[in-house]
Amino acid sequence: MLFMNEKAIMNKAADNIRILSASMVEEAKSGHPGGAMGGADFINVLFSEFLEYDPEDPTWESRDRFFLDPGHMSPMLYSVLCLSGKFSLDELKKFRQWGSPTPGHPEIDLSRGIENTSGPLGQGHAFAAGAAVAARFLQARLGDVVDHTIYTFISDGGIQEEISQGVGRIAGHLGLSNLIMFYDSNSIQLSTTTHEVTSENVAKKYEAWNWKVITIDGNNVDEIRKALTEAKAEKEKPTLIIGNTIMGRGAIAADGSSFEQKVSTHGQPLSAAGADFGQTVKNLGGDPENPFVIFPEAKELYEKRIEELKVIASAKKAKEKEWEKQNPELAEKKRKWFSRELPVIDWSAIQQKPGNATRAASATVLGVLAQQVENMVVASADLSNSDKTDGFLKFTKAFTRDDFSGAFLQMGVSEFTMSCLCIGMSLHGGVIPACGTFFAFSDYMKPSIRVAALMETPVIFIWTHDAFRVGEDGPTHQPVEQEAQIRLLEKLQNHHGQNSMLVLRPADANETTVAWKMALENKETPTGLILSRQNIKDLPARESRFAEAQQAKKGAYIVQDEENYDVILLASGSEVATLVEGADLLRTDGVKVRIVSVPSEGLFRSQPAEYQESVLPKGKRKFGMTAGLPVTLEGLVGADGSVWGMNSFGFSAPYQILDEKLGYTGRNVYEQVKKML
Repeated sequence: MLFMNEKAIMNKAADNIRILSASMVEEAKSGHPGGAMGGADFINVLFSEFLEYDPEDPTWESRDRFFLDPGHMSPMLYSVLCLSGKFSLDELKKFRQWGSPTPGHPEIDLSRGIENTSGPLGQGHAFAAGAAVAARFLQARLGDVVDHTIYTFISDGGIQEEISQGVGRIAGHLGLSNLIMFYDSNSIQLSTTTHEVTSENVAKKYEAWNWKVITIDGNNVDEIRKALTEAKAEKEKPTLIIGNTIMGRGAIAADGSSFEQKVSTHGQPLSAAGADFGQTVKNLGGDPENPFVIFPEAKELYEKRIEELKVIASAKKAKEKEWEKQNPELAEKKRKWFSRELPVIDWSAIQQKPGNATRAASATVLGVLAQQVENMVVASADLSNSDKTDGFLKFTKAFTRDDFSGAFLQMGVSEFTMSCLCIGMSLHGGVIPACGTFFAFSDYMKPSIRVAALMETPVIFIWTHDAFRVGEDGPTHQPVEQEAQIRLLEKLQNHHGQNSMLVLRPADANETTVAWKMALENKETPTGLILSRQNIKDLPARESRFAEAQQAKKGAYIVQDEENYDVILLASGSEVATLVEGADLLRTDGVKVRIVSVPSEGLFRSQPAEYQESVLPKGKRKFGMTAGLPVTLEGLVGADGSVWGMNSFGFSAPYQILDEKLGYTGRNVYEQVKKML
């Protein structure tokens, strides 16, 4: 089947992609034509001869996956997908316009063949590495029925982004032979040539990370074919194909001279860059008066490929059906895993140690999940014994190069890479990923958290050591502003009108169990769990603390209440127990108190207005306490009260001393409320 297409036809189709890419940018009057024109040959060979998927079933689990890293090269992707029947020429003409399915940087749309949202350089190929991990994990459990390849495309800028080190290291270390990455090396970036900013030997760098490296002319069909064939045959290592390409390939000036390999063509229309758009289209075999055309040769090539793909997919699906007959139990597991169908978990049976740190309570839950959720993978950035993800690890083992039968990924110190890999696992499907680190280090993960929220990817982030109570480690390790930052994603809606993230800071061990239940059941958005290092007193219970903690599903709920109360005390996490201590003191003075736990403001604001008013009625005095910035609670307290929060970085000292010095005591709650009344 391979190599049956004439080279002249392949070159013609690649030129078609170049014309469409340049025309889209020209029509939109903005965008990035140069890289798309240079990468056209590779993308054409990949999609017309190698990438295997079902044209009629875009979410087929066994499809090969293509992850684009440089999202600015979207014209190249849209163009090849247009040839593949996923976009119309009219949709290409609306590139970068309101309501168009062709935004400036691609956004995930499986129905159209787009596996990931891309734009911030480096993340796309990291998602691909995560997808490769997911595939290896599933193959270890289901067998060779999981047999597909993860392709990704990276640019000079992506290679420079620091995350590329993390991906290169971990993919090579794990021997992800199902990962093939094309490096579009055109030596041009947005404002300079690459030679002005780097002199590293990329090939040697990846070889040192245990990658197979193949260097080719990235605009030569035969060399691309040969490299992809070699990469597909590699069974021990991931493969990097370094394709030396020409930025703006085919671009010419008004006088007919070459306008290739110009920095100016990176980030603006060819005409704005100094090239002649009409002459360029003509040079590439198109009509400058009507550039949005699919050449007959390209049309025939891709129609033929679609028919080939139908045969390939049909044969694979027949094998899958036979496998299902022979392995009914595994087949049912596969179905459940890809539909994210959870096993029945008796959450009430999870026995939490009274007065435990919420990170320790999380470990208890993770121990149960490790035994009951077979498709769950947990990762940690060299902190598993501190963020307590080792509660999961105790019942499984870490991945190694030759063994993916475990379910734990030891990432080393690479929070950003870890986050992206877990997002990639989720994008692949069949796997429920979670990853842990200290909350202060969520700063390293923010770019990927944002993209996960944009893609509506249900990754679970486990953030421990949630406040200044990290103690002796001092302000570098003590999160203060991080909670306010991450909760902004609870206020920001995704494109389906949902809160783009669920953020939960549980107040005690039982609320932690409920938070984990909520996280696992949240299939729509990422979830962040913010957990304490230090022990926390369990909140008082009228009957069953676990049963009462179920109210956390509404984002905020009443923990203690008195008729005709004088003041509402509200907080999340550790501070709720401090409010309980303060309330006891206030009651000795005859002050009547309502205490509210607010694990998630975003979720609470999503409840009916009647419920919100029943918990935090307007006109009632309110006192909030937070170990983060006061703004964390100011929206809930409003003008009816005040917030005791952190207005500075933390300090190095035992956490008990810090509580006293910084006013996080029952006594200070008493004093501050008395001032209000």
